Amino acid sequence: MIVALTGQKGGIGKSTTAVSLAVAAMERGRRVLLVDADPQGTVRTWGEVACEAEHPMPTIVAMGAAMHRPGQLGEVAGRYDLTLIDCPPRQGEVARSALMVADVAVFPCGPTAADAWALSAAVEVFEEARALREALQGCVLITRKQGRTALGKGARAVLETTGLPVLKTELGYRVAYQEALAMGQGVTSYAPRDAAAREIVQLFDELEMLCHGQEARRGIVAEAAVA
Repeated sequence: MIVALTGQKGGIGKSTTAVSLAVAAMERGRRVLLVDADPQGTVRTWGEVACEAEHPMPTIVAMGAAMHRPGQLGEVAGRYDLTLIDCPPRQGEVARSALMVADVAVFPCGPTAADAWALSAAVEVFEEARALREALQGCVLITRKQGRTALGKGARAVLETTGLPVLKTELGYRVAYQEALAMGQGVTSYAPRDAAAREIVQLFDELEMLCHGQEARRGIVAEAAVA
């Protein structure tokens, strides 16, 4: 399955989440491809640190606005169990390309009103892609949540107004995420007993269930077509 982490706003944890999900998937025995589609190159830099420190790491490739074309990501991703695309902020053509090849689009979003406003623009791009690809699924992931604040408590209600389902998993504003990234690790390998690690494991399980549900629906549609 191909999962794109995308959105218009920067600093909401797309790269950090992509890296930690990739490591968590590898710990489950999955073959993982991590696509760095952000010119900033955070994922590629993380990969260099991981390689230097001899930490287990997924296959990492850099792709851009042509990833949806024949012979590109669609062909490469077939060799892996899971492909994660780290999309850049404010890069419409790259995001559109990712949405044209992804099975699921995940929109990480912070808990503030400004985050929700920025998400609206990303959802518009998503709806354009879904008009061409009905099977494309989308969901919102709450990130950088501070649970004891009024903003944190009201985040879910605000984000549900986008029209996309909001994942049950919420990622908190935790130092462990950034520390793991700096060490060339995922948070599940860097701090396996930390709350951040539990969040990533829960997120991986939720996304896997979502992807399996999509595969089942595809099977039903295929059987109906044959009938």
